[in-house]
Amino acid sequence: MVRKKKVFATVALSSSSQDRRVISIAKQCLEVLSSQGMKVILDESLSLLKSENRISKEEYIVSNSDLLVAIGGDGTMLNCSRKYGSQGIPILGINLGNLGFLTDLAPEDLTSGLIKVLEGHYIEDKRFFLETSISGNSEKYIALNEVVIHSGAIAQLIEFDLFINKVFVYRQKADGLIVSSPTGSTAYSLSGGGPIVHPDVDAFTLLPMLPQSLSSSSLLVKTDSTIRVDLILSKQKGHISFDSHDSLILRGENQITIKKAKASLKLIHPKDHDFFASCRNKLGWSSGLKKN
Repeated sequence: MVRKKKVFATVALSSSSQDRRVISIAKQCLEVLSSQGMKVILDESLSLLKSENRISKEEYIVSNSDLLVAIGGDGTMLNCSRKYGSQGIPILGINLGNLGFLTDLAPEDLTSGLIKVLEGHYIEDKRFFLETSISGNSEKYIALNEVVIHSGAIAQLIEFDLFINKVFVYRQKADGLIVSSPTGSTAYSLSGGGPIVHPDVDAFTLLPMLPQSLSSSSLLVKTDSTIRVDLILSKQKGHISFDSHDSLILRGENQITIKKAKASLKLIHPKDHDFFASCRNKLGWSSGLKKN
């Protein structure tokens, strides 16, 4: 859906990147946004800008922002998505990384691209989060890309039972299991040999990591499914991570439940955004082929 009027009165800037360009890009954003009559607030990661009157805590940004501009690579986008996007704030990404499947605006196109978005020339893209609960732990964890259950050691297998909607699927010995969203299909799951899933496809991908069984393949299931992994650990430890963040150590028997979260993410893309063009550019599709 393309917006045709300005809807962003207050814009927040954030970054978790260590790239030396972050501060200069943030300054440029500040100038562009201010020139367009937007109120701009900065999260604490940009305190080096020395705009103390604009620096705000997470709670204030969540309550007062209409848009958040994330400056960095996909790591920054994942961090901002969990922190702010899950609270309902739309996010636009400025790409300082390499792949940047979630970030759209290149630094060289920043001024013109940002103004076009502010004028309403953008596409709104809705993505879902994964929500994970672990037996004996009252906290719920969210991830945009993937949940990874693994051994935490090279060439060490863990054993687990997989259930979909309480129906037993298989018992597996493997280095681990990746449960990913379509957003995460171009991340860790892809490096493990999983399929690329279009963002509009409402499905989870379940990918065993280096399984002992030679017949194991990735599995796609609908997102109204409940995935349960019963992890069987004897003497060794297990690990679980969420977007390579919040890594937890597991011991003994653990029941891990993964489902589609109620929270969703609104990504803001320039009007010319195209998923397949991103795949061609970032994954090298069609490279080496000459146009007729």
